[in-house]
Amino acid sequence: MIVLKTDREISLMREACRVSAEALKLAGRAVQPGVTTAEIDKIAYDYIVSQGAQPNFLHLYDFPATACISINDEVIHGIPSKSRVIKEGDLVSIDLGAKINGYNGDNAATFASGRISPEAKRLSDTTRESLYIGIKKAVAGGRIGDIGSAISSYCEERGYSVVREFTGHGIGTKLHEEPSVPNYGISGRGVRLVLGMTIAIEPMINQGRAQVKTLSDGWTVRTVDGKLSAHFEHTVAITQDGPVILTEL
Repeated sequence: MIVLKTDREISLMREACRVSAEALKLAGRAVQPGVTTAEIDKIAYDYIVSQGAQPNFLHLYDFPATACISINDEVIHGIPSKSRVIKEGDLVSIDLGAKINGYNGDNAATFASGRISPEAKRLSDTTRESLYIGIKKAVAGGRIGDIGSAISSYCEERGYSVVREFTGHGIGTKLHEEPSVPNYGISGRGVRLVLGMTIAIEPMINQGRAQVKTLSDGWTVRTVDGKLSAHFEHTVAITQDGPVILTEL
């Protein structure tokens, strides 16, 4: 069941989204050679709890950390570790969220560690741009397929592939609500978009093939061909004034 939000409920979500966005910003600033992913995770955790919020990824489905931190060919769900040291040229995707006042925020971005290759930068830039292209389609009266079609068309025209095993999602009092928000689809098809929907749109785009695999830790998802992946995400509300990005600072 899709849960529509009132203006008051969207206002409550704004605070969770603000905390999520600030935590992501701080975590991204910490991405540099020599830093461990555990150190970045702690920065995010400390900020979220300092705001009176909860890290909503922590212990969700038994995930052991505040943030998913995925490097290079890791697509999503990388587990932070004291032994995982970020290197010069790494592409680092961070996905995290916060819950406060009963509502959730969720966002992700890919960050450069030092100087990255032109190919890595192009992938990251394209993935970020595709997120905003998809967000523009999140309007009342449209369809879920409009969002995915816009994202996949933009990325595939530039030679990239769209991960299909994982998608965006509805969000509210639960981190993951209906509907599913794929990053591919057919324009004019799928669930109708209506006022009061709040969704997390999150393109996961690969440099090579679309296929991915989950590692033996049960969480980390990597590209099957070892090529790079990038990930960006915003929590978005569908309003009378069009799509409103709740996680944008």
